[in-house]
Order: sequence, then C-alpha cells, then structure tokens
Amino acid sequence: MNPATPALGPSKSRSAPPLAALAAVALACTLGCGGDSDGNAGPMPTRTPVSSPTPAPSRSPDPSGLPLSEVRLPPGFEITVFAHPVPRARAMALGPRGTLFVGTFDQDGKIWALRDEDADGRAERKVVLAQGPKLPVGVDVHDGDLWFTGVTELWRIDDVEDHLFENAPRTLVVDDLPDGVTHTWKLVRFGPDGLAYVPVGAPCNACPVEDPYAALLRMRPDGSGREVVARGIRNTVGFDWSPSTGELWLTDNGRDLIADTVPPDELNRIPSGSTSVPHFGFPWLHGSNVVDPDLGAAGPGNYVLPARELDAHVAPLGMRFYTGDSFPEAYRGDVFVAEHGSWNRTVPLGARVMRVPISADGRAAEGYEIFAEGWQRPDGSRWGRPVDVLVTPEGDLLVSDDQAGAIYRIRWTGR
Repeated sequence: MNPATPALGPSKSRSAPPLAALAAVALACTLGCGGDSDGNAGPMPTRTPVSSPTPAPSRSPDPSGLPLSEVRLPPGFEITVFAHPVPRARAMALGPRGTLFVGTFDQDGKIWALRDEDADGRAERKVVLAQGPKLPVGVDVHDGDLWFTGVTELWRIDDVEDHLFENAPRTLVVDDLPDGVTHTWKLVRFGPDGLAYVPVGAPCNACPVEDPYAALLRMRPDGSGREVVARGIRNTVGFDWSPSTGELWLTDNGRDLIADTVPPDELNRIPSGSTSVPHFGFPWLHGSNVVDPDLGAAGPGNYVLPARELDAHVAPLGMRFYTGDSFPEAYRGDVFVAEHGSWNRTVPLGARVMRVPISADGRAAEGYEIFAEGWQRPDGSRWGRPVDVLVTPEGDLLVSDDQAGAIYRIRWTGR
C-alpha cells in the first residue's frame, strides 16, 4: 500500500445517530505532551544553532492586556491578538465563510467558534458550539461540516456555519478510538483524499507498542475502513500535506528522561511511492541515530529518518505549510512549527514559532530557524505557549496559545 495514495474511496455518511448534548466532563490533566528530559546529563550545547529575529517595531498596548511587545519577529512582520480569552486554545480550523473553530484542552471540554464580524482583525463573536467531550483538542472542517475529537470519539456538526449557536446539534461518528495512560488526546484532519487522519499517541514514555498506538490512522468519513498509514510515531500533534508534492509531513515529540539535549524532536515526511507502511523508529530509534538506552536496537529496522531533527524537548505541536502569498516570496512553501516548550528541561527551551525552509522540489528541509519568540522570558518563565498555526486566505498566520488563552495574527506589513 502506498500511504500517499489511499486504496479507500471517501464517502460522506449520515448514518451515525445524533446524540444529545453531553454534560460537561470535569477532568484533571497535565500538559506534558512534549518530550523532555530529567536533565541527568546536565547542560550541553544546543543541538541546532538558530538566530533570534530582530524585534518587531513597538506597538500600542493591546486591549487584551497581553505583553505582545515582548514577541520578537523578523523585520516587516506584526503580531496582534485576534481573540482573547479563549481558554486552553489548541487546534484550529477555518470554515469556508471565515469562521475560526478552536479545540481546547479545557476542563469543561469546549469547542469555540470565532468570527470577526466587522473585519477589524479581532473576533467580536465567540460561541461555544459544543461542550462535554473529554479533551476536545482536534478540529477540522470538511465539506462544510465541523469535525472534532474527544479522547475516544469523533464528532460531527453538519453544515456548521448554519449552526453557530451554543450546543449545536452534533453526531457521534466514532466512539472506539484507543484510550491510554499518556498522550490520550486526539487530532483529526482530512487529507486531499477526503479521508480522516487521526493520530494515536504512545501510552507510555518509551515502550514497545502494537497497532494502533504510536501510529497515524486514517478512515472514511463514516469511520469505516480504518487503517494504519505510519508507525513509530511517539506523539504527533500536528501534520499537513505538502502543496507541491502532496506528501504528508508531521511533527513528533521525542521521549523523556535521557538528557537535556537528547533525543531530538522531529519533523517527519512520509515518502511518496512507499510500498509498505513507513516506520519512524519509536521506541527503538530516536532522531537519526539515538538508540534507546533502555530498549536497545531490537526493533524491526528499516526506519524512515527525520526530514529534520528539531531541538530536544521543545514539544513541536501544530505545523502548516505556508500556502499564502502575502509573506515575502522566500517564505512560500516553507513549514511553520509551533513549539509548546519543554516542561522539565534544566534550561527551558521552546515556546516559539519556528520556520523550516523547504527545498524547491518540496522534498527536503533545508533549515530550522526562529520566526517568532518572546513568550518565554530570559529567566525561563513563560506568559504564553504556542500550540497550533494556521494560514488564512489573506495569507496571515494565526497562532493559538493555550497558556495565555489567545489566538494571535501575524501579518506582513513591510514596515
């Protein structure tokens, strides 16, 4: 099977029975979604040197009260707040009529709909469309319907932009996605093939697993025809399809408790033309050459190596190819990655948005550099943590932040 060319044909089913709105589920969960270490090896030189961007021009105080003046961008870019507060904002998806949908890591399990009704660059209208599923992190819009996840469920709100009101009617499509001890939250995105892609994280820090854990699944929109398209992925919280090759790229969070600077986090690519399901190494191989110190090299081998090793324990979450045309031409086709930031590294790292330049043929990562930073202060404290990125039809870059509870807009002004 070629993972880039599915054997399944998509179908749009309405057969799943609608379910009444659920009561809110109270839960407690820690954020440690990204790989990090216990620092046993002590501080070591940074794996990949990157240069900090020049501070953006000073701005007037934002009405949200967030310290946006601390965010540093390359010259010519500006950051503003699109929406605040959006507590525990996570994945984002855009509707065809311009509504921004946001999943959350919220205690109350909320799905938000945000609209900028007067085109002033800020969302005046905020609606809680759904409430109750446990950790409704993932959202996507497909054929005008909103899809969102729970830990074990996949839900749908039909013709969602005709139902922008609280507790909109929804349909339970899938109710048996795997649960686990860690990395239990799910994402959903529809590919160019019309199929739903859902990652399932490893239920541990580092351990041998069987399908469907540490894997990327895909299925028809009615939940049928489920299959694995990639293995050996510890915890991917962001993936996108190359606009030039159609290949699927994804982030992966490396394991914890080896050292501050190992193993690297990863940006991976599923090669087109594969005749078997690709395996990216977890739990036996991390990055390109870090053999797991606890498990050794007992795995199946023949692994697909990262397209790019990222800094260790920065927790790369959402990623998107830049498909707009308002940024300078040099950015077009490149990858933006939201790094949530380390959680127990000796010297904290991350809480930034990175740029990965992509080769002209669309098949190679040619760099790794800071695009936006400043959510982490020099003393290591943070006032925000980027989670997801999304390119708007205008070519701006939206960034969600689950710590500050905000959605930012980064745009090119040339000034």
